[in-house]
Order: sequence, then structure tokens, then C-alpha cells
Amino acid sequence: MKKHIRLFSLFLSLAVILSLFSSCHGARKNAAFRVPASFDETKPVEVVFWAKNDTNRTQTAIYQKAIADFEALYPNVTVNMRLYTDYGKIYNDVITNMQTGTTPHVAITYPDHIATYLTGSDAVVPLEELMDDPRYGLGGSEVKFDSPRRDEIVPAFLSECRIGGTVYALPFMRSTEALYVNKTYVEALGYTLPEDYLTWDFVWEVSEAAMKKDADGNFAVNGQKVMIPFIYKSTDNMMIQLLKQCNAGYSTETGEILLFNDDTRSLLREIAGHGASGAFSTFKISSYPANFLNAGQCLFAVDSTAGATWMGSHAPLLDISEDRLREFETAVYPVPQTDPGNPVMISQGPSLCLFNKTDPDEVLAAWLFASFLLSNGVQIPYARTEGYVPVTEKAHDDPVYKDYLVHEGSDDPEYYEVKLKASKLLLSHLEDTFVTPVFNGSASLRDAAGQLIESTVKSVRRKETVDDGYLDKLFSDVTALYRLDQIGVGGRESRAELGPMPAGAVWLLAVLGAVWALLCGLWLAGVIKKKRNKR
Repeated sequence: MKKHIRLFSLFLSLAVILSLFSSCHGARKNAAFRVPASFDETKPVEVVFWAKNDTNRTQTAIYQKAIADFEALYPNVTVNMRLYTDYGKIYNDVITNMQTGTTPHVAITYPDHIATYLTGSDAVVPLEELMDDPRYGLGGSEVKFDSPRRDEIVPAFLSECRIGGTVYALPFMRSTEALYVNKTYVEALGYTLPEDYLTWDFVWEVSEAAMKKDADGNFAVNGQKVMIPFIYKSTDNMMIQLLKQCNAGYSTETGEILLFNDDTRSLLREIAGHGASGAFSTFKISSYPANFLNAGQCLFAVDSTAGATWMGSHAPLLDISEDRLREFETAVYPVPQTDPGNPVMISQGPSLCLFNKTDPDEVLAAWLFASFLLSNGVQIPYARTEGYVPVTEKAHDDPVYKDYLVHEGSDDPEYYEVKLKASKLLLSHLEDTFVTPVFNGSASLRDAAGQLIESTVKSVRRKETVDDGYLDKLFSDVTALYRLDQIGVGGRESRAELGPMPAGAVWLLAVLGAVWALLCGLWLAGVIKKKRNKR
């Protein structure tokens, strides 16, 4: 009997230990990386860098030059770059490679994605100590290039890389969304564009007016069979910004979901009306806004400022044939506003994330390369390729960058007027931008916000009625589709979403099963023995 009690005590102890392991799963705070006393520049080190590029050869060349320049400074380091065309593919590959310990050293990604990388894993390197290290940190004494100091990074951009109070990324480039307007056609409809901001009411009114057709069935404003007055590229941003402008709920900092509210219902009803008339569509439904804008088949196109080189009659980058182009004047505005006196727009753009490795020299080399990408020699050339802006005030104040901005409107494609207007738009509205809370599951919530608009517009095109019953079902369907009911306060998802259990917990489960089997065996043996003794 005493043996059974001792075994039972062991069982309880193991159960308690296992519960501690399980409760920590998904909520671990990564340990700080300890910066080596020195960087061994005699030891060969390989750094794997995953970057995103939309087949822009100029950007690829900038990456390649940055790698060559860095390797010249640190001859023992080899940087191997892998280019992706989509941030989602980088995210998926990182998740897959985390299971096998084969993540890259540096990846371009988004904070929403990093929040998921952090779940139940110590793969991501916290950057606080690295940034502040007096030797190898930002502006450190042992760094071989003109590194920006921490206080030279735009504070709002750096704060976007903070998750749970810790910085887990470096901002690389930043953009916002812009409203690209066919000014020629808007004025042809009898409207005058305001100087600073366009309201949602103005955009909706002009868009509906553009649906008028002539006696031959062509749209009066462009004389063509096709006209989609208003096209939005990223409907997740559209819904998030609308809710922010209305002071309506989206989510809390701790991960509580507020998206499914009465304000969202009201916004979807209005969007449904314009979707039903044909005055509004989305990228996922119709294709790239720039293609319709440049063909004279769209009046208002919302896309990233980073996409400015695709917008306008004389855009350096085009996805349509020249015979389809229409001549018009392009105006660039912030996204439509609810209250022009209190402008609100989203801040977005890629960041640089580091992954832990067993060799600290590999992590330190990866850090040096990531911080090299923040130097003016990389930031300014990359920002000049599209409507991005550098993430450091050091770059903003550089005479080379200032000279670039004043050349707006010259014949050189590098100084394409629309692109420079888009860059200046963000530079003049840094204080008006915002970011959404980041937690494990925030990427799914963002997708859900866009899905509400996509589903609503598709439904009205099928002649469905968007009423309370429709919205109730839509909210329920989207919640299930993105598993939002598995996201709790604190951003902690259910075990099904947390990935593999830590190896220690798996081992304890196995031991626990063995102990339980042994106890059952001893109990059964005791029962059998008692029965035999009674005979």
C-alpha cells in the first residue's frame, strides 16, 4: 500500500510540473541575446537573408549592392539572399522552417507575423540589448559603417516593432495609403477637388455621379463601356481606417476583438449600396486599381504610397499596353477622411526580424547586416525606387535625400511627380498615422476585417440583400473562417493554434502515461492477489 502511495505522489508531482509546462506554452517571453565580448572576424559566417521584391530590378540591385558593400566591410561574412514576391510566402516559410530549426538569419516581415513567430518559440531575437550595446549596437564604437543611433530612428516607426513591451524588429521602410485621383474626369463631372483632404461623402457622391451613361450605353465621363469609379486595393486597411476614423472598436491592446460592432454594420451597409450600383469595387474582385485608373476607367484608386510608380498616365511602371492609356492629370491625397480636421491614416511597411542560432557570432553578424540596411547608403536609394520613406531621421536630414525631394516633376523617371507627391504625403503626416495592436492572432483579425468588405460586395453583386440577418451570418462565418473565437484576451490562442508542444512537455506526457499504466497494473495485480488469497 505504501508503494502505491509513493507512486501516486510521484504521479501528482509530474502532473503539477506538466501543468506548469503547458500553461507557459504560447506565452513565453524570449530571453535576451547576450552580445559576445567581440566579433570573431577570422571565422567564416554565413547569413541567410529572406527579402521581398515585386520583380523590381532596381530594388534587387540595391539589395545586391548592400550585400557587396557589407561583405567588403566584413570579409568573413557571406550574405545569401532569397527573394520572395509576397510577404505571406515569407511568413509561411518561416513558420514551416521554425519546426526544423532552419529559419533564415534575417527576414523582412511584419509585426503581426512576428507575434505568431513568438508563440511557443524562442526563435525570434529580442533586440533591446543589441540596439543599446555600446560596441555593436546602433551607432556602436566597433561598427564599421555609419550606423544610425537608436534615437535617430523615427520614434513612431520603432514603436511599431514593439511587441509586449520588447522590440523584436527594426523598421526597414515605411509607407501609408494614398488616394490617387483622376482629376481631369472629376472636374469633367462638375466637381472641384478640395485642397487638402477628400471626405468619404465626397468620394461616394462623385463615384455615383460617374455611373451615368449616354444614349449608346457608354459611361458619359469616359465614353467607354467600362467604369469602376472607386477601387480599393487593401480592404483590410479600408475597414481598419474607417473604424479608427469613427472612433469605433477594432481590437484592444490585449487582443480582445471588437470588430463585430454596430459601427461595422453601418459601414458595411453603406459599402453594400455602392457595391450594388457598381460605383465601388476591390482589388480582389476587379484587379489592380492602377490598371483601371491608367485606362481612364477609374476616378479614385486607393493603394500604398509604395505603389505610386504604377499610378498615372506617365507612370514609369505599367501593367497595361500603351494603347489603353488615357491622358489625365493625377492628384494625390490622403485616404478619404470622416473628419478632415482630424486626419487619420494607417502606417505600414516592412521590418527586419532576426532569428536565434546556436552560434552567437551568426546572430551578431545578422544583426550587423540588419543595422547596415538602416544606413543612409541603403535607405535613401531604396526609398527613391518607390513611394517609401526612410525610417531614420538621419536619412530625412541627409542633403542627398532632400535634393531628391525637390526635383518633383522633372522629366527623369526617378523624380516621377506622383511618386514624390506620395512620399511627401507620408512625410507631412507622420503624426497622423497609427498602427493596429499586435498579438498572436492579429494577422487573422486583419484578414477578417477585409473579408467583411469583400464578402459584402460580392453578395450585392449576386443581388443578395444586406440586412441584419445577412450581417449576423457574415459575422459568424468570418469568425469561424479565421478562428477568431480561439483568440482570447492577451492574444493567446487555443492549443490548436499554438503549434508544437515543447519537447519537455511531450516527454513528461510520455512519463505520465507510463506511471498511470504502472499504477493501473499494480492495482489490477493487487485485486487478483486478493481474490487468490480468498480461495
